[in-house]
Amino acid sequence: MTLKMDLRSPAVGFVATVATSLMLLLHGLTPARADMNIQEVKSDSGVSAWLVEDYSVPIVSIRFAFEGGTTQDPKGKEGLTTLMTGMFDEGAGDLDREAFQARLDDLGADMGFSANRDAIYGSMRMLAEQKDSSFDLLRMAINAPRFDKEPLDRIRAQMVSGILAGARDPNTEAQFKWATALYGDHPYARRAEGTEKTLTTITQDDLRDLHKAIFARQKLKVAVVGAIDADALKVELDKLFGSLPEKPSLTPVPDIAPKLGQQVRVEYPLPQTSIQLTYPGMERDKPEFFAAVLMNHILGGGTFSSRLFDEVREKRGLTYGVSSSLVNSDHSSALIIGTSTRADKANETLSVIRDVVSKMVNEGPTEAELNAAKKYLIGAYPINNLDSSSAVASTLVELQVEGLGIDYMQRRADLINAVTLEDTKAVARKLLDVAPAELIVGPSDAATAAAAGGNG
Repeated sequence: MTLKMDLRSPAVGFVATVATSLMLLLHGLTPARADMNIQEVKSDSGVSAWLVEDYSVPIVSIRFAFEGGTTQDPKGKEGLTTLMTGMFDEGAGDLDREAFQARLDDLGADMGFSANRDAIYGSMRMLAEQKDSSFDLLRMAINAPRFDKEPLDRIRAQMVSGILAGARDPNTEAQFKWATALYGDHPYARRAEGTEKTLTTITQDDLRDLHKAIFARQKLKVAVVGAIDADALKVELDKLFGSLPEKPSLTPVPDIAPKLGQQVRVEYPLPQTSIQLTYPGMERDKPEFFAAVLMNHILGGGTFSSRLFDEVREKRGLTYGVSSSLVNSDHSSALIIGTSTRADKANETLSVIRDVVSKMVNEGPTEAELNAAKKYLIGAYPINNLDSSSAVASTLVELQVEGLGIDYMQRRADLINAVTLEDTKAVARKLLDVAPAELIVGPSDAATAAAAGGNG
């Protein structure tokens, strides 16, 4: 956003100050930097957390992660984890749903839970003056969720409605077929939200058993940002997590590489065709990781500056957007290119993408592209990851989940700058010099040709 004002005006200065104050209070904005002071706090019960004290606004944000996400759904009960994460603010302890929600509103706090393949996340943002009562409400949600029948039936019905609506979306159904093509019968191929059939089998006891299996201290990661000191946090950590079992009871999940060298076509009479290509990825703990990050940024990660955007969008106008990304889960990784285009331009678009990838394999990035990518990735990190107390807490939890160390943000720029041009060329050959898996969703070539002929 660009503001065209006379910044010398006292009135403008006053308005700007008031606006900034309101934004800080509403969003918990923290002027965080990569060299912020991160403390490691350990409670008497052994629960560890990373803490950034910040008293610039009277807000405290907490985020935490328990290892074990939707891959922990028992076979035949897919959707269990997703359903459970919708239940934590639907009553806990001696408070039913209405009483719990009323208490949450009275405190002016925000609470949320979610799940991905590998973890269950929880978060809360609260006013510092209400932190004792807010933490107590969060304690009940973590330790004593009620899983009452009425909210269970209601949330289950909402999920079923979403599934039935998704069944009418060809792209949604295509993604399920795609996951099965890539991962076979691995848990990563399962539907996180389940199916209409599997959701009907889920009981209150299933929710209680899953909660007991996952919510434990050993695999717990916690980050707290805001107006709270280490001594006070130690007490709260014990209240929140100290009574949980020490170890979780997780079902082992094997590592898996996506099955490449295949093309999956989902024929559907759409005006546009969606295209997705999957290549090998790069695990987060590999020494070539930052070389892969920089190469991917040049290929398609830099939205308006990448080779794919330049060739597919700018030069040929084949799409509104095209991008590539490195996707990492605990047990698999991939580099994914995605776009959509007019149905009659699908083959041309796919051909251009393949040419761009081939050129990256054969020639690699240029020195100028590499330097520009380094500058962007270093400079954009605080903006993208540290622009509010909630964002800082989320980033700190992810650093713990990925095992990157409490000093990672201080080391990150040096790790990026240490990548050489030859490193990026080598990683391009390693990841992209293979036949990818391709997903194409849209009308068949024959239908497209017939439509084009009819329009002529």
